[in-house]
Amino acid sequence: MFVSRFQSSETDGLYAWARLWAALGIMTIGGFGMYSCTVALLPVATDFGLSRGEASLPYTLFTIGFGAGGIFYGWATSRWNTARVLLIASLIYGSGFLIASRAEAFWVYAVAFGLPIGFLGAAATFSPLVADISLWFERRRGFAIGIVISGNYIAGSIWPPITQALIDALGWRDTLMFIGLFCLSAMPVLTLMLRRAPPILDDEGSGVHFVAPKRPLGFHRETLQGLLCLAGVACCVAMSMPQVHIVALSSDLGLGAVHGANMLALMMAAGVASRLISGWISDKIGGFRTLLLGSVLQLIALTLFLPFDGLYPLYVVSFIFGLSQGGIVPSYALIVRENFPARDAGWRIGTVMSFTLFGMALGGLMSGMIHDVTGTYEAAFLNGIGWNLLNGSIAVFLLWRAKRLLIKPTTKSI
Repeated sequence: MFVSRFQSSETDGLYAWARLWAALGIMTIGGFGMYSCTVALLPVATDFGLSRGEASLPYTLFTIGFGAGGIFYGWATSRWNTARVLLIASLIYGSGFLIASRAEAFWVYAVAFGLPIGFLGAAATFSPLVADISLWFERRRGFAIGIVISGNYIAGSIWPPITQALIDALGWRDTLMFIGLFCLSAMPVLTLMLRRAPPILDDEGSGVHFVAPKRPLGFHRETLQGLLCLAGVACCVAMSMPQVHIVALSSDLGLGAVHGANMLALMMAAGVASRLISGWISDKIGGFRTLLLGSVLQLIALTLFLPFDGLYPLYVVSFIFGLSQGGIVPSYALIVRENFPARDAGWRIGTVMSFTLFGMALGGLMSGMIHDVTGTYEAAFLNGIGWNLLNGSIAVFLLWRAKRLLIKPTTKSI
């Protein structure tokens, strides 16, 4: 009985949960690219003689590649076996770190993070996995999405202090080489759990319990898609300010890079809890309300960075920020599954998630450039607050449309 249940391809079954944990592991390892780039920002800038804005370029290229690759891999995994696609991507991903570790010119280092590590590697470990897992759960879809997408934050909670310790002991070059070898060893093994095809969908592509509306919220489907993409950019421009620059901010305040890395780890650890809690909540209140809740909480937390610059207050604010904003990005995946056919899940979720990553890239670069012009991060935080207000306005508008058309957010779709 147990074996037959495990082998079943039905939603919410034992195999679905096993697949979820394997996907979580892959996404966690896939987070090495983003956070190793962030922690290595200052030593790389020192070695290559770069300004803070120039040193942010590898992160920006990585995030753009990460986002654009998510669209490509979302399309690819909807047509080919997920495990096969991820196996190829994992081999490219690990090799990219080896290339970056030996780079003698800064442009080689930057391109390595943008192309093999970002576009062709880590991109396969984010939005395609979110879309894939959304097809395997019905009753607890929001919670399952919250679990798998927390891999990015688990990565942020464990990799920064490890990477910082390795850089202090070995230097950034040998650290990246070690990371590459680890990825090449671990990721291919986890992809073996993803070989099975997703559950069979009905003719509409949306399962037997839910038929996607032809005009969600009264919009053309592409209009709602576009609004979600704009909201994704706005929320993540705001989100990127603390995530990308907290280590540099800590150093500027004389608190030390180690404390900055620990603040980032604490922020990401709190984000894991936030994503799990918001996933559970979203199964109760739906994606639109979850988006608005997360946007309001992130705005409050981001504002708290302005009056505080001491060591312990920054630890507290970093924790509050992580705890407040983790539910925003997963809500987009749930909104897509609530309003679009399941057959479109791969590329639609991949597209929205990619725009959130474009927002992270834009925000990281803007914050660095604003710092270079003003000499502090205060204006960069104000810039983030403005983008957060745009995200909240879109969330309010979408929820108003849903209520106006008497559309009750629901998670009962396949």
